Amino acid sequence: MIWIFPVLVLLCFLLTHRWRYKTEPPLDRGLIPWLGHALEFGKDASKFITRMKLKHGNIFTVRAAGRYVTLLLDPHSYDEVINDPDSLDFGRYAQVLMERIFNLRLPLHQPEKAKAMMKRHFMGGSLSTLNSTMSRNLETLLKTEMPLNQRNWKEEGLFHLSYSLLFKAGYLTLFGGEQNNNSTDPSRVYEEYKKLDGVLCSLARGTLRKEEKRTAQSIQRKLWELLAPAGLTEDSGSSPWLHAYRQLLKEDGVDEEMQRRAVLMQLWATQGNVGPAAFWLLGYLLTNPEALTAVKREFGQISQMASSGTPLMDKSTKTPVFDSVLEETLRLTAAPFITREVVRDKTLHMADGGDYLLRKGDRLCLFPFVSPQMDPEVHPEPQKFQFNRFLNEDGSVKKDFYKGGKKLKYYTMPWGAGTNGCVGRQFAINTIRKFVYVLLTSYDLELCDSNDQLPEKDASRYGFGMLQPQGDLLVRYKPRAMR
Repeated sequence: MIWIFPVLVLLCFLLTHRWRYKTEPPLDRGLIPWLGHALEFGKDASKFITRMKLKHGNIFTVRAAGRYVTLLLDPHSYDEVINDPDSLDFGRYAQVLMERIFNLRLPLHQPEKAKAMMKRHFMGGSLSTLNSTMSRNLETLLKTEMPLNQRNWKEEGLFHLSYSLLFKAGYLTLFGGEQNNNSTDPSRVYEEYKKLDGVLCSLARGTLRKEEKRTAQSIQRKLWELLAPAGLTEDSGSSPWLHAYRQLLKEDGVDEEMQRRAVLMQLWATQGNVGPAAFWLLGYLLTNPEALTAVKREFGQISQMASSGTPLMDKSTKTPVFDSVLEETLRLTAAPFITREVVRDKTLHMADGGDYLLRKGDRLCLFPFVSPQMDPEVHPEPQKFQFNRFLNEDGSVKKDFYKGGKKLKYYTMPWGAGTNGCVGRQFAINTIRKFVYVLLTSYDLELCDSNDQLPEKDASRYGFGMLQPQGDLLVRYKPRAMR
C-alpha cells in the first residue's frame, strides 16, 4: 500500500502541471502543486506582483489555487485589454465574486443593464439632486456628532469618524431616506456592514474556515433583513435610483430574496470606498502641514466667494489643490485589480512590439497600483506623499506623465477604465470634497499627538478597491468659534 502515495502525487502533478508554449508569457508555477503562489498572492499582492515583475518583466503567468492568472503591468498596453470585451470578459468574474461574497446569482447580462440605468441617476440633473441630499445628510450627521454650541474637544479615531459618517450619509441618501422617518437606523446598518467588511476579502478568496463562514452568513442575513424595505416602493424614502434598480431586478425575474442580496451588493459598491478614501486624504493632510495649509487656503477663498451653503458640491467649482491631493491620495491607496476572463484564445499585442498568446480559460489581471501608480519612472519617489504632484508650476492641472519616453494615457487608475469604469465617480469625488471642506472650515481638527504618523496599510486588501489601515489615527475636533 505504500506505493499509493507516490502514485497519487504523480497523478496530481500530471493533472495540474502546465507547460509553457513558446508564444505565451513567462510561466511561474510556484513550488506547491495546485496551490502555486496562492498564499503569497493573498498575503500581500503588491509585494508578490512587484517581485514577479522584477523577475519576469511586464507580463507573466502565475499559478494560484488551480487557476492560471496572467498579470499585465505595462500601462501603454492596457487598452488591448480594456477594449476587447469579446475575448476578455468582465461579467463572468464579476459573477464569481457576487456569488462568493454575497451569495448572489443574477442573470448574466443584468449587471450591464443595471450599470446603464445607474448612469441616468448618477449624472446630469440627477447628480445635482444627489449632491444636495448628500450634503444635507452629511451636515446633519456632523451636527449630531458634534453640536455647534459645544466647545470641548472630542477625541476619535479618524478612520472610524470618516467611514461611519460617510457610510451613514450615503446610506440615508441612497437607501434609507430621511433619518427621522426611516425605520432602519443607519447606525445599525453600519455596525453589521463593518462586520461583513472585515471578512469580505476572505469571502472573495474562499478562505474562511467553517465557523467563520457561519458567522459571515449570519451577518449577511441580518443585513438582508435590515435592507429589505430599501427601494421596494416609490415612497420607501430611498433614492429614485434604488427603486428603479429593484424594478429592473423584478422585470428580469429576480425573486425578492435575491433582490435583497443585490441591494447589499450595491450598498458595498456605493459605500465601501468613500470613507476609507476620505480617511487617507485627511490623514495625509494632518501629517503634512504644508499640504494642509494649501488646501485650507483654497477652501477659504471659496468660502468667501460662495453664496450658497454647499459650494463644493457643484462640479463647476474649481479646486485644483484639493483635486491634486485627492489624486495623490488615490495613487497611494487605491489598489483594485482589473480582471477579465479569457473566453477565447487571444494574441495580446504589447506596445513594445511583443506578442503573447493568452489561453482560453485563464484569467487576465491588470494591477495599476504597481504600474503605473507606484512606478518610479512615472512618479518619482512613488512611496512619498506629494500634495502638488498633479499640479504644474503655474497651478494648472498636470496631466502629462511619461514612461519609456512616451506619454501615458493611464498614469493613475483608481476608478477603473473603459465601459467598466466607476459610474459614481463624480458623486464620490463631490462627497469626499464636501466632507473634507466641512471638517476643515467649520471645525478645528488636529492630531491628538502631533508626532503621530499614518498607520500601515492592510496588505490583505490589495485588489479590492481602497486599502484600509491596520490601525487608526487619533484626532480631536470641535466646532470652530464664529468670528
